[in-house]
Amino acid sequence: MSKSHALFILYAVVVAVILGVLAGWFMAPLALKFSWMGTLFLNALKMVVVPLIIAAIISGISSLGDIRKLGIPGSATLIYFMATMMISATVGMLLTEILKPGHDFHMTSATAEINISQSVSMGDVLLSLISPNIIASATNFEILPLIVFSMIFGAALTVIGEKGRLVTDFFESLNNIMMVIVGWVMFLSPFGVFALVATPIAEAGGGEAVIATFSAVGSYMGTVFIGLIIQSILLFILLYLFAGLGLAYLRNMIPALITAMSTSSSSATVPLSMECAENSGIGREPIRLVIPLGSTVNMNGTAVYQGVATIFLAQVYGIDIDFSDHFLIALTAAMAAIGSAGIPQGGHVMTLMLFSVVGIPVEGFGLILAVDWILDRARTTLNVWGDLVGAAVIHRIMNGKNYFN
Repeated sequence: MSKSHALFILYAVVVAVILGVLAGWFMAPLALKFSWMGTLFLNALKMVVVPLIIAAIISGISSLGDIRKLGIPGSATLIYFMATMMISATVGMLLTEILKPGHDFHMTSATAEINISQSVSMGDVLLSLISPNIIASATNFEILPLIVFSMIFGAALTVIGEKGRLVTDFFESLNNIMMVIVGWVMFLSPFGVFALVATPIAEAGGGEAVIATFSAVGSYMGTVFIGLIIQSILLFILLYLFAGLGLAYLRNMIPALITAMSTSSSSATVPLSMECAENSGIGREPIRLVIPLGSTVNMNGTAVYQGVATIFLAQVYGIDIDFSDHFLIALTAAMAAIGSAGIPQGGHVMTLMLFSVVGIPVEGFGLILAVDWILDRARTTLNVWGDLVGAAVIHRIMNGKNYFN
């Protein structure tokens, strides 16, 4: 896709977001008639995710030429993921402790009853990494086991050397083909984004219903949004200090960030994130290592949200949280992201697991569910921004040491 086409689509998407908000706000019943456009766009993006992730990771790892070189880039990537997620959860918790949105809150609103039939253990997390049927995982859109399989497959290609050259070339070509298809799909993005923005507002009942819902837990929502903004700024500072990039890089990432906001899916945004990062001069190898893996493992926005939600409900129920609990929540939030991908409604299950760490009643989750649809879009956008910053940081660090050359 040429730069002129990309710029035109970007402007069209921004206009689509504005029109989508207005349509959902003032014309709720009519806006629902366009929901099929959002579903079509989302399906088109998801259509290329599985082959693109498999091709990108296999070709990326096999291009290293020596499996031993994966150790330092891989370790640096995982350290980046864990560190930024723990910082994100800490930002959310500290902000909530300062603003205290739950201290004056009275439990008078009806709360939804949440029934959780799944208990999540470390064994469940480890089992989610390996699929007994990789075809079934692809069919069910289980991204994490696909990533693990692709990393193992790519590593095996580096072991057999020239004997695997034909296979390596195949996956390299497949990756290039998928990126071309992504460019075609993006011409649908203004229509899809319009519908994806308008539909949830319309489903909530339009502008008046949305305002009524927001006013009930407005202080909680405001705390989450402020936390997401602070973490976004911290990631930008990290981008500037460790990758030497700034506003130009952020500007180039806007199409991916808007797509993340409208689709509320990190996985569906992977193709566009990879294209935006590559167009900004980031090396293909760090892109193919960081972004697909980060879409299921690196959840900065989710960690901020979980930190705020946990402390907010602790304040509502009058539960004292000491220093050790804060550290445990931050660590658990970072670790929980790894297990979310392979579990149905994993984000909700992992949030409830965090609540159990400090003894928050399960029914408290119903208090914050009503506004989760808008917060989910905001935190997904930060999740994707964290992956894009990670790709730039790993590119800068590893290129300086010739690991990706």
